[in-house]
Parts: sequence; structure tokens; C-alpha cells
Amino acid sequence: MVALEESFCRTVLPRVSRTFALNIPLLPEPLDLAVTVAYLLCRIADTLEDEARLPFQEALFEELASLVELKPGWEGRAQAFARRAGAALRASAPEAEVELVAGTSTVLKTLASLPSWVHPHVARCVRIMTDGMNQIQRRYGGDGPVVGLPDLQASFAYCYCVAGVVGEMLTGLFIAYSPLVTPPRQALLEPRATAFGRALQLTNILKDVREDLDRGTCWLPLDRMGAYGLEPATLALPSHRARAMALHSELVEVARRELDEALEYSLAIPPEEPGLRLFCLYPLFFAVLTLNVVEGNPAVFDPTPVKLGRDAVRTLMLLTQERVASDSALRALYVDCSQAAQGVEAVR
Repeated sequence: MVALEESFCRTVLPRVSRTFALNIPLLPEPLDLAVTVAYLLCRIADTLEDEARLPFQEALFEELASLVELKPGWEGRAQAFARRAGAALRASAPEAEVELVAGTSTVLKTLASLPSWVHPHVARCVRIMTDGMNQIQRRYGGDGPVVGLPDLQASFAYCYCVAGVVGEMLTGLFIAYSPLVTPPRQALLEPRATAFGRALQLTNILKDVREDLDRGTCWLPLDRMGAYGLEPATLALPSHRARAMALHSELVEVARRELDEALEYSLAIPPEEPGLRLFCLYPLFFAVLTLNVVEGNPAVFDPTPVKLGRDAVRTLMLLTQERVASDSALRALYVDCSQAAQGVEAVR
């Protein structure tokens, strides 16, 4: 019988993530539940970053990281944390994320029930993520939201603390779970783990640039904006659209180079572990097609989000499944996806 805690985690996952609800179920047990719990804890941190009022954010980050270490007495502290965090969220916070924060204790109970090899990887990830979010906020936001980062290096540093470290965590979990991830495979995975997470985050930033601006934040490099005569306040103005698109295209190329590394990361996973491979390949190929949709598309700066169509997602999942055991077939699919947006529709 599935524990109530586990049931909550599996039920709330698709409500807070469209992509990871597709690929996490492909992982073998107990890795699927371990990654579900890890994702939900990272999503709680992300919700605090996006939705918690600033006077309370820093203390909540520190408390969450401490709770994930599962030190004695965490159960009572988790319930108190959930109450404080819920009270700190803005009234506009998405309902599913409010429910997730309220269920922090339930997620942690599920983490505690998992094998001991899971715990240190998840705790390290959440600690680095929350510390990094705090540092970015203090350094570049102060008492207000972060509105642009100084340069691409700072944007990369942000991407590391919110996503690159997730790539490191996943690599640790894959190695701990599967004897097929041998030392030679590990030597290929570990140097690319950060790029895998960073590539997905860069893609999201470029896709969600207008949504972030409307929320009063921006994660793009200020020096590159300045090179085009732009700043966050003018980035979405119709009169500046040509310059904004030139900047956006430059950063899309940066993201594509990161995705090249993410492909090598995914192919370093042994084909005898198809679930692990597909877990990585789905979001990788979704990111490639997302860049195709947003590159050169002025609608990326309009209020209505630009997204992949459901048919394109389903088709790409089938194509990836058919080729999962063949490195050469996957490389060919990657090239095809990178060079053309055929079959991809933007949903407005």
C-alpha cells in the first residue's frame, strides 16, 4: 500500500511541473520517488524565491536547507516552517505551489523513508540552492527584486545555484543507484553535470523573459543589454523590439552551446538504463525545440507566453523512445531538432 506521504508527492508533482511529471515516472524505483521528492524540495525553494515577501525570504531559505538535513527534531520544525512560509507568500502565489509549501512536512517524511544513499545528495543540492539564492538576492537585489545581473558570468552563477547543482545531484543519485554507471561513465558525466542543469535553466529564462519582467525581475546580463542600448525597463517596449530580438538571439546561441554539452551528458548514461536516459533526453529535446520556437520570434516579448504545442511534445517523446538505445540515432535527432522547427507549433 502506498503511504499517504508518497501519494501526496506523486499527486502534487504534475500540478507544479509539466515537464518533470512526464519524465520522472520513467525512472526505476526507488529512484523515481527520490527524484520526485528532490524536485519538490527544490520547487519549494523556487516558490520562496518567486513568491515570498523579501523580509522573510532569507530566514526561510536557511530553515528549509536545515530541515532537509533531517536532523533530530525536524518533524516539529517542519510544521512550523510550513506555517511561516505560507504566511510569507504573496496572495497571488499559484494555488498548487501554496499547497506544496503547506505540505513541506509530508515531502520531508517521504525523503526520510527513502534509502540512506539518497539523503546526502538531496541535502547538498538544497543547501547550495538556497545559499545561492540568498547570495544572489543580497548582492544584486538588496531590498528589492533582482532586475538584471551584471554580466553573463553572473547569469551563469545564478543558473548554477538554481539548476546546475540539480545536475550534480542527479549525477550523484544515478551513480549511487546504478552499477552500470561505471567509473568511465562517471568521468564523462560529472564534468558535464552542471551544464546539463544550466542549459535547461537558460532556456527557461529566454522563454520566460516577459513573464519575469512582468513580475518585476530579470535574469539577463546587463552588460549585453547595454551593448544593444537596452535596460530591463526598456526591454519589452515595442519601439525597441529589433534590438531586443538581437540580444535574445545572441543569448539563444549561448544556450544552444550549453545544450550541446547536455547532449553529451545524456549519452554518457549507459543505454542499458533507458529510464535514466529518457529522463534526461526528454527535457533536453524539449529545450531544443523551445529555443526553435522563441528564436527570432518577437512574441517572446509579448504578455501571452509562447509554448510548445502538445502534439510536438508527444511526437518528440515517441521519436526519443524509439532511438533511446542508439547514440548515433539520438545525435541525428538532435541535429534535426536543432536545425529546423518543423512539426513544432507555438501555442499563444
